[in-house]
Amino acid sequence: MQAGGAKGAAPGPSKRSPSVPATDDEIKEKYLERAIRELNQLTRELQECPHCPRGKLMPVLGSGHPQADVMMLKHTPGMAEVEEGVAFYGRAGNALMKSFKRLGIDPLVVYGTLCVKCPVAEPDLAAEQCLRRLVEEIAIVQPKIVVVMGKPALRVLNGLEVPLSRPVEPRQGEVQAFTPTVDALYTPDIDDSLDEEGAKQRFWRAFKLLGDWYEDLPPY
Repeated sequence: MQAGGAKGAAPGPSKRSPSVPATDDEIKEKYLERAIRELNQLTRELQECPHCPRGKLMPVLGSGHPQADVMMLKHTPGMAEVEEGVAFYGRAGNALMKSFKRLGIDPLVVYGTLCVKCPVAEPDLAAEQCLRRLVEEIAIVQPKIVVVMGKPALRVLNGLEVPLSRPVEPRQGEVQAFTPTVDALYTPDIDDSLDEEGAKQRFWRAFKLLGDWYEDLPPY
């Protein structure tokens, strides 16, 4: 008599097959999916936030790639951004798109956001809890560089105490270390630079350093 086992059962493997390691593309896809989920959650929290006196107006949300290499940051939304609910919509966004093209920067590696996301009458009315949302946003996107536009945005960023960060100095056209993994580039406020030729040139002189930084970015 045969010992044990069902008659006719196929012999099983003597050892368990090792799991196949995930590829780099699969790992990147999972990180991207997580970033999308976390940004969606941040969006819901912003839309439900009771702190800022914005009335019936909705917050102006960040836009771009959820894991961008470049994060554009300015202080407050313009009228077109308030109407559309999207950061860098309108003149500022159009000007930046032209600048990216001139510098050879792929717009798909860019994410833009605001310090003050709620369209309040005075930016100083924005609640501290809301301004600190930027820390979470930076942690989700994990950019390699933050382009800080104007002194008000710089003041907010430096006041947030992002983990392991050092203060960004208001030195235009110089790439600085913000954290061990994130650089910073300070420029004039783009909204203040579009109506006068000299202001445009000052913005461009500071902003064009981003092109050199991007060209030196390792391809991985």
